[in-house]
Amino acid sequence: MGPSTWHTTAADSLFFVLLEKAHARDLRVIIDGVFNHTGRDFFAFEDLVENQAESRYADWYAVNSFDDPATPDTSEFDYTGWWGVKSLPEFATNEASTNLQAGPKQYILDATKKWMDPDGDGDPSDGVDGWRLDVAEEVPVGFWQEWNAHVREINPEAYTVPEVWEDASGYLEETGFSATMNYHGFAFPLKGFLVDHAIEPSRFAELLRERRAAHPPRVRRGLQNLIGSHDTPRLATMVVNRADTGYAQPERFDYDNGAIVDLRKNPDYKVRAPTAEERRLQRLAVLFQMTYVGAPMVYHGDEAGMWGADDPDDRKPMVWPDKDYDVEDDHPYGHDRPADPVAFNENLFATYRDLISLRREHEALRRGSFGVVQADDARDMLTYARTHPADTVLVTLNRSDAAHSVRVSLPDSLRRPYEILRNVPKNAAARLQQNGTVLLLEVPGHTGVVMRPDR
Repeated sequence: MGPSTWHTTAADSLFFVLLEKAHARDLRVIIDGVFNHTGRDFFAFEDLVENQAESRYADWYAVNSFDDPATPDTSEFDYTGWWGVKSLPEFATNEASTNLQAGPKQYILDATKKWMDPDGDGDPSDGVDGWRLDVAEEVPVGFWQEWNAHVREINPEAYTVPEVWEDASGYLEETGFSATMNYHGFAFPLKGFLVDHAIEPSRFAELLRERRAAHPPRVRRGLQNLIGSHDTPRLATMVVNRADTGYAQPERFDYDNGAIVDLRKNPDYKVRAPTAEERRLQRLAVLFQMTYVGAPMVYHGDEAGMWGADDPDDRKPMVWPDKDYDVEDDHPYGHDRPADPVAFNENLFATYRDLISLRREHEALRRGSFGVVQADDARDMLTYARTHPADTVLVTLNRSDAAHSVRVSLPDSLRRPYEILRNVPKNAAARLQQNGTVLLLEVPGHTGVVMRPDR
């Protein structure tokens, strides 16, 4: 079944309308691709099940054995499912396991072009602007090399990002992806410092430096800096369950450790809504996300105040401002818990909008260099600078729950008067005094301060 047989469904047409409206607003749309497996109702697998070894798609899937017609009462048909899940049959690779089989490979290349250039006129402006690739490391590298080259031929500006949880620096260079989901270089250390309070500011800064330096500058700016996703607990729930001792996976600060965050394995994992103080920590994490090097990615619903444990609790229906919801008062194990109201969090949403606007307003936050000005381990405070020829932004984070006064000595390149641009949270009573060479800051606990040169 090649492109000549494809037709545009009503859902496809609606999606193309969405693309048009998004592009009119200068928004880019990235879609998710899973090129390791399909569902069992995918046309090729259905044909394979029906026709077995005689199917034109017999070599598309990782078939272990076909059904033997000589034994009509039994079925010997067996195939490899993704992670053993039979409802997700895996595509076959070539004999050397360096690429996908020719059939599924060509189908994916054709489908890629269809979504990137729907009318096939060579102008990709009516198509999607990039791809996020699921379980990318479980697809041969040779395929990704060809696929990324194919994508760039269609649209040289397309953004491609694989799901890779550990250090992806060598993988990106080998495969040609634009960047990676930056769990390793961003989410892991952020959880250790800003969520769990398990490492000092100096260690946090060093982890960031090491993992940032693993990528060339052009890749650093495109790294997808996420905190949570559809595969992890939500940020708010990470904060509710923060812990600073006894890590089973210390190199990851137990980020998304299934033995802990999966309610099926840990009945004591907290499922309640966050407190006001826990929301302050969420705001602090988002402030860092919006002022660090890379491309911030917010898991939809975090900005609305949603909370939830690991999959499927992190995939609850979206909370909208014009809807009413029942309270959340059930616990899967019957434990006592508060009756938590569920509603769109206007105040938190305003914080996200404000910090996104801050990033858009400052070239330094989008494309500037990053440098630590002072890591104060005694007070759990970190001050860093984002610098660009167009402007400069300083940020101080107080991860401690106590208010602190701190002197921040400025290097020669940053010596000038500054003013406070943002307090996070907005009502925090942070104060700034200075003499041009030293900042004198008073910062409440769990608070961030954004400064710029005094105009």
